[in-house]
Amino acid sequence: MPVTAVTTDADALTMTLVADFTAPVSRLWWAFTEPRRLERFWGPPGWPATFTVFDLRVGGRAEYHMTSPTGDLSRGGWEFLRIDEPNGFEVVDSFLGEDGKPIEGMPSMRMTFAFEATGQGSRMTNVTFFTSPDALEQVVAMGAVEGSTLAMSQLDHVLEGLRAYAQGKGTRTEILDDTHVRITRLIEGPRELVWQAHHEPGLLRQWLLGPEGWRMTVCEVDANVGGRYRYAWEPDESTSGQPFGFDGETLFSDPPRRAVTTEHMTGTDLPSTTNDLSLFEEDGATLITLLIAYPDKTTRDLVLGTGMTDGMETSYARLDGLLAR
Repeated sequence: MPVTAVTTDADALTMTLVADFTAPVSRLWWAFTEPRRLERFWGPPGWPATFTVFDLRVGGRAEYHMTSPTGDLSRGGWEFLRIDEPNGFEVVDSFLGEDGKPIEGMPSMRMTFAFEATGQGSRMTNVTFFTSPDALEQVVAMGAVEGSTLAMSQLDHVLEGLRAYAQGKGTRTEILDDTHVRITRLIEGPRELVWQAHHEPGLLRQWLLGPEGWRMTVCEVDANVGGRYRYAWEPDESTSGQPFGFDGETLFSDPPRRAVTTEHMTGTDLPSTTNDLSLFEEDGATLITLLIAYPDKTTRDLVLGTGMTDGMETSYARLDGLLAR
């Protein structure tokens, strides 16, 4: 992870995050001041950000909301106090209500972002200044240290660009913590087609097959919130194995950007996972990011031990071929 330290200082009333990157300072500035790039990492995994206002000038404002896997919104806003391109900027960061105004009883914080060159690339130092010990404790108790660490860990692939980050590397699985795993795969094709391939039964039957020698026998999809889906597979004559399937419910849908579903192995009493699918397009290629939330570490390790990543890579390779046709 690029984050090297997150520290709080009760005497100075600060929280400081330091992260190192191989990209130059100019690329860091670009990532933090282009809203479509910024929203790819500003929210932690499972709470992606959407910037609705971004007026980069002293006295200007930025407004955003982060959306939970079930569609709940957490709103925030910046007022730009200082801009020093490409070395950094300073804002007042506030929790906002539905009316766009700061929420009474919630702290507003001054934040500085400093970008400096290093021998390996660049370093970002983000300092948040609080007005009281209670405000610092309140924000830390809300998970600010963990959330900011996970959020900034997503910045690497934004700085590199999608193809440099993912092309030729196949399906990658990263363990984020005891209950969260992130899977990424670059697909050559526009986001709208990748979205269709994930939600139209006729397309799903052509690529979502796992290892060679299996066929899809059930493919039922209702992508509306509250709708349910069911998939089932069985081995063909060339291989052996027991038929199996998955079922679940759509919790959130924002076509063609994001879909959140539950996933349960049909016919078992195994606990469900929450699968958070997001798609981002750059230069005609789409990065698939699947954030899986497991109920516990034991379940996480059990599922990863099945060879899940290899099976997904076989399916995604078929999807690449399908879109190429």
